[in-house]
Amino acid sequence: MKRLLRRRKSLIIAFIAATASFLLGVTLPINLRANQPLEPIQAQALAVSQSQEQKPISNINQFKQAIAHRVELSQQALAQLQGIRFQSTVLSQFQGTTIREAKLDSQHKAIALTFDDGPWPTATTQILDILKENNIKATFFWVGRYLQTYPEIGKQVAAAGHAIGNHTWNHEYLKYSEEGAAREIDRTSSLIEELTGVQTSMFRPPGGILNNGLAAYAQKKNYAVVMWSADSFDWRTITESLTDNVMRQAKSGGIVLMHDGGGNRSRTVKALPDIIARLRNEGYIFVTVPELLQMQEQELKNQETAQK
Repeated sequence: MKRLLRRRKSLIIAFIAATASFLLGVTLPINLRANQPLEPIQAQALAVSQSQEQKPISNINQFKQAIAHRVELSQQALAQLQGIRFQSTVLSQFQGTTIREAKLDSQHKAIALTFDDGPWPTATTQILDILKENNIKATFFWVGRYLQTYPEIGKQVAAAGHAIGNHTWNHEYLKYSEEGAAREIDRTSSLIEELTGVQTSMFRPPGGILNNGLAAYAQKKNYAVVMWSADSFDWRTITESLTDNVMRQAKSGGIVLMHDGGGNRSRTVKALPDIIARLRNEGYIFVTVPELLQMQEQELKNQETAQK
């Protein structure tokens, strides 16, 4: 009996000793690891965490302000894009009509400079520079195949805020069926919108021809067929003063025909600063064709109000 008790006591002591040894083996490495320096990555993560916890609340406000600023810039960019997108659209009452000039009284001396047959290398960009220097917006009537060839120049014109019109795809003096006219006009307008976002409602027939099917189709599609009241005759090869040609025909509400494409337009580029200077000396302001028509409409409303 005593031998059995001694045996049980030995077993209990052995169990306690084994348990203590196990616990010591587990806890001691943990404590040692806790006292050892952190690995570089662990230390960096801990530092970032502590730093973030210590950042002042003002940083959150700065973050909110930055987001608000970006939203504001995005809204401004969208508004600018919308302005570019619709600046080549004439008022609905002028769509489907033929326009040679706006009806303005002599007290409102406004005139629209227009350029045909581009976009074109060198000449178009030179004209853009002159217009920018003089803070003038003009109206450009584009040939589709040239826009396809020089898309970046076309984008520059639209980005500068000038109005854009359709001048057919091929610029040919042919007799067109409705299907043929549709190809010439629709294809050009689609490319204009694709490249610049501009939705134009202005059309100018090549050579000013109104009876070959193009103008009829354009009017059916609610384009304003925009002609001109003052021809610079820069398309002629003979030597003459382009400035004198314009000044001789200039009048309030007038639309001036010039060319930036389709050939060598160095004469136009050379004459343009003088044309602008002399028109300004005569008291003219420069507007786009849509703006010119808006001025006519506003003047008509003012007259109706005055008569009441």
